[in-house]
Amino acid sequence: PSPVFGPVQSRRLGVSLGINLLPGDGKRCTFDCIYCECGFNADFPSSSPFPSEQLVLSTLEDTLRGRKSRNLPLDDITFAGNGEPTMHPCFPSIVDGVIALRDKYYPDVKLSVLSNSTFISKAEVRTALMKIDNNILKLDTVDMEYIRKVDRPVGRYDVCEIIDNLKKFNGHVIIQTMFMKGRMNGVDIDNTSDKFVLPWIQAISEIKPQKVMVYTIARETPDPDLEKASPVELDGIVKRLKDKGISAIASY
Repeated sequence: PSPVFGPVQSRRLGVSLGINLLPGDGKRCTFDCIYCECGFNADFPSSSPFPSEQLVLSTLEDTLRGRKSRNLPLDDITFAGNGEPTMHPCFPSIVDGVIALRDKYYPDVKLSVLSNSTFISKAEVRTALMKIDNNILKLDTVDMEYIRKVDRPVGRYDVCEIIDNLKKFNGHVIIQTMFMKGRMNGVDIDNTSDKFVLPWIQAISEIKPQKVMVYTIARETPDPDLEKASPVELDGIVKRLKDKGISAIASY
């Protein structure tokens, strides 16, 4: 649903109220990931406009006011949904409005964003993301061939530019990376081997994030042949990061 949904029980963020800045009748994203719980872009097209800033903020205020009056707990407010939240043309000003409402009703609640990083070349988007407590940005790999097979960017995408822009957050960024196994149209998509992990760790070392979240498939995926990475594999990746002094957690 759009623009406010939940709350849901998040593996990483606790009781999390979602803000969906995309139209509620389909999917709109600059990636077309083969593991996306929202399905493939082509299967859920949307021609509706983005929800207005006024609608987003008024709906959120109604929700927060109602929860506060019933003393319902809340840990987090997350920009997420059926697509890429930072593509909303009013994203920076919506962030400011959400911060004001959070401070009014639930001042101890954290703000988070789940983003694929494709709009962080825009200075105004980076400025907005710097205001968010948990600035969670995707970097699944540094291998462009893998990115084209798995993340499937819509339009131009240069992973080196993405890494350079991730560095501009000066540590105020949490990197999220999906590790998985299995096949897609008969092609192996396992990114848990040293071939993928070691160059990725080098990039993480250069970005210097406050934390890294490694995770694997938790919900139904549009391709049935994808498989979860094992807890042993995820824990091994976390250990490698920690050995380099990088804070990291795994979600199985």
